[in-house]
Amino acid sequence: MASLTSPINVVVDSTTKEEATNILKDLGLSMSSAINLFLRQVIKNNGLPFEVKNRNVDQDLLNALKEAEDIINNRIKVQSYDNREDLKKSLLSDE
Repeated sequence: MASLTSPINVVVDSTTKEEATNILKDLGLSMSSAINLFLRQVIKNNGLPFEVKNRNVDQDLLNALKEAEDIINNRIKVQSYDNREDLKKSLLSDE
């Protein structure tokens, strides 16, 4: 009877392999069974079983994060409020 399996050779860096092997071991999976699981999901999904996209960070978000950091570190002084009534008064005032 002919073998129903085919070997696949994959080259990965040693750290990635070690970390993945440890996680898979905790899950009760071997590297081979995890790769088989992945390939079955590729077939089932007719593509990758997860989203792959570039991580584009919006410049407005980066600016907002910088401003928040400046506020936290007291490089920018902002008005603060102890309750929502004081905030509401400030928002409704003409100042």
